[in-house]
Amino acid sequence: MKRLTLFVNGTSVYGKVVAVHGSLDDLLSVASSKLGIRASSVYNGNGGLIDDVTLIRDDDVLYISEEESCDDLQDDLRDPEKAQTHTDWLTLNVGGRCFTTTRSTLVSKEPESMLAHMFREKDVWGNKRDPQGAYLIDRSPDYFEPILNYLRHGQLIINEGINPLGKGVLEEARFFGIEQLAEQLETLVKSSQPPDDHSPLTRKEFVRFLLATTTKSELRCQGLNFTGADLSRLDLRYINFKMANLRGANLTHANLSGANLERADLSMASLDGANLQGVKMLCTNAEGASLRSCNFEDPAGIKANLEGANLKGVDMEGSQMTGINLRVATLKNAKLKNCNLRGATLAGTDLENCDLSGCDLQEANLRGSNVKGAIFEEMLTPLHMSQSVR
Repeated sequence: MKRLTLFVNGTSVYGKVVAVHGSLDDLLSVASSKLGIRASSVYNGNGGLIDDVTLIRDDDVLYISEEESCDDLQDDLRDPEKAQTHTDWLTLNVGGRCFTTTRSTLVSKEPESMLAHMFREKDVWGNKRDPQGAYLIDRSPDYFEPILNYLRHGQLIINEGINPLGKGVLEEARFFGIEQLAEQLETLVKSSQPPDDHSPLTRKEFVRFLLATTTKSELRCQGLNFTGADLSRLDLRYINFKMANLRGANLTHANLSGANLERADLSMASLDGANLQGVKMLCTNAEGASLRSCNFEDPAGIKANLEGANLKGVDMEGSQMTGINLRVATLKNAKLKNCNLRGATLAGTDLENCDLSGCDLQEANLRGSNVKGAIFEEMLTPLHMSQSVR
């Protein structure tokens, strides 16, 4: 039995150490199995054809060939330029930057890609080379590097500052036909994009938008979906939430001073302790919402406007609402205990079964309002008929 080191003819890498005993045919059979080729000939390092197994010595290095001869192999190995054609190492000049890799790296991972077809067989595509022998590829080296690393170890690694989207790595992956990498990048694109219009925005996403907007810019959130979002304790001053969906949102202790919530859906939302100075809530739907201890009173004199709002069953206990406009709003079954409603406009308001006990209604306008079943116990100031008669 002899121990031999076998290489595919014309290469000096990825060799196999084998144990062989028997005839030359036995050696060719072992070589075919180990090297994955259809072995037909055996050559020594000097390019000599071995046709007798007795010529082989233990620890010999042999070269196995299918069809091609190994004439002048020794001269080729001594000549660097010729030796380069027999090795599996290649140099690619991509957009002026050189990358050195193996032919198997370019071929094995994505066998149907453009790179695999370009380098599977030597010079089939007639690839142009620079004066140093590197293959010329007219593409961006910054975007090619992540693709080459992916072909090397199967992991997508993108350095900071490199755009994986648009005309970046994704476009390069598509150009070279790296399908598996393109799928990974498309998943990355989808995860980095804002959700579809029908998907609720999360607190994290919204805070990112807030941080990207200067304090002097008006942030438009008109018609956006914030269903169930946690926006508590955020500075939301002067933001346009017109017709936005804030159903069930958590806005406790948020600063909504000067915000536009016209026709927004705030049903079942929590706004306890929120700052609502000068807020615009015309025709807003806040049915079943909680607005306990909110401040609607603006020292600058700008009055909060809730005209025509749906406030059925709302809990506004202890809120400061001096001068608030609640004209023709619906407050049926609402709780307004201990609220400051001095000078408030409640003309035409539906106050049926509304609990107004302990409220301050001095100079409030209740003309034409529906006070059927309303509770006016423990009033801080007496309610005059002139306030409620049309």
